[in-house]
Amino acid sequence: MWAAQHFHFEEPNRWMTSGGLGTMGYGLPAAIGVQVAHPESLVIDIAGEASIQMCLQELSTALQFDLPVKIFVLNNEYMGMVRQWQDLLHGGRYSHSYSESLPDFVKLAEAYGGVGLRCHRPGDLDAAIQEMINVNRPVLFDCLVDKTENCLPMIPSGKPHNEMILPDNAEALDEAISEEGKMLV
Repeated sequence: MWAAQHFHFEEPNRWMTSGGLGTMGYGLPAAIGVQVAHPESLVIDIAGEASIQMCLQELSTALQFDLPVKIFVLNNEYMGMVRQWQDLLHGGRYSHSYSESLPDFVKLAEAYGGVGLRCHRPGDLDAAIQEMINVNRPVLFDCLVDKTENCLPMIPSGKPHNEMILPDNAEALDEAISEEGKMLV
């Protein structure tokens, strides 16, 4: 959902999405398919850590077929959208949305034979992303982000568009995300 709201494309037909239908695990298999169809293109799966765990075994497919797909994990140690719904609509009553025992994604990527990278400082992000792009092999990039940041606006289930939940300070949010190199939340 972060990518859908904040990533801008310079050309049409460059975006594959499940449409926000909650299909955790969609991104990596879709990215592999796109990479097969467009072998010379840069293909990046932007996913959450819970989503990537649904299909991480497909990293071996990317390696087996020499597909240099990039997996950019926005890691907030939660099932982010689930936590957000529990926080905003259920009074912070959390149920099974926190990932208490996450793997070391860098070591996991290396165990498969791929490249693992990690970044947690906004000032290091641009260089780390460039390093990911420059590698001509599958890369799993573990990007540690704020655990409690919400992805807004959001329309609660069963509600009309005029009852969407907006950020407290939408103008400040828009300004913060539009600055180049400020992709960490």
